[in-house]
Amino acid sequence: MHGPRTEDAVRVLLPPRLRPWGRYGIHLAVVAACYYAGARLGLLQALVNDQVSPLWPPTGVALLALLLGGVRLWPAIAVAAFAVNAPLDGGSTAFLISVGNTLGPVVAFLLLKHTGFRTELERTRDALGLVFLGAFAGMAVSASVGTGALVLAGEVARSDFWPTWSVWWTGDAMGVLVLVPLVLALRRLRRPVRPARALEAAALLVATTGVMVIAANSPVRLLYVVFPFAVWGALRFQHLGSAPCALIASVMASRGAAAGIGPFAHLDLVHRMVTLQAFTTTVVLTTLVLSAVIAERNEARRAIERTCAQLSDVVSQYQPLLLGKALPPTHPDAR
Repeated sequence: MHGPRTEDAVRVLLPPRLRPWGRYGIHLAVVAACYYAGARLGLLQALVNDQVSPLWPPTGVALLALLLGGVRLWPAIAVAAFAVNAPLDGGSTAFLISVGNTLGPVVAFLLLKHTGFRTELERTRDALGLVFLGAFAGMAVSASVGTGALVLAGEVARSDFWPTWSVWWTGDAMGVLVLVPLVLALRRLRRPVRPARALEAAALLVATTGVMVIAANSPVRLLYVVFPFAVWGALRFQHLGSAPCALIASVMASRGAAAGIGPFAHLDLVHRMVTLQAFTTTVVLTTLVLSAVIAERNEARRAIERTCAQLSDVVSQYQPLLLGKALPPTHPDAR
């Protein structure tokens, strides 16, 4: 969560007793700043009350912070969420929304921790856990509290609870699904990258972007033509290839849903959100699971290779002894 320069600054500026608190404060500030910046981006596509978006990056930022830094970072999420909502709502409504926006990632983190989630995403159970526990279950909490706060404040009619809830939940879940796998994959990026592999990755991203630009603006339902490219990324690069493809596909699709164009034209709000969530979930779940299965296969192959090498070493050590016992003794008079 922090680099060598941060450690050096903490050592110089603070006495030994205060250094842990200094590092903690820096972590809180970084998380809050990233959350706030992500929220400003998300509000550009707000569909309900100028604050409910079909893609809400802060939930991904919040869950990443908890996964990498622990639950102790929750105050940064709460403060940043309140700072985002305070200018849009009254103090009590903003407070309730910030409570929901904090509880959602915390619940998601606790559910994942309870199931033994690993940030490497190299197991199928981790991929499934991130989707169903981290995104779907955890973000249902924030959507329920947030939508309830808007209804109680009279900013959303009771009859619009479920349409608003569907947009809120879709946006929060998408923030987790598109951001968390990408950042976790980038953390494991190995350098240097071979030129041929870098060229292939660039071609993959360009092709995915081009296909999604056409699909998101075409009245013909072409969204799922992106699947071959997402599968290509998973097969060749695992999460490092599939996560960027899923991000591109989700962002382009959410823009189409927000504008009501392409395959989302002539659909009401709820149906747009259902279509968007179905598409995003299918892309992310397919690529996450496929990447995890390939990672498991590669790890199994490496384990077999290590076992074979160990057996070969054992056989090499005992081969002279075994051969010596197997040969019959030579009689001194034998010719």
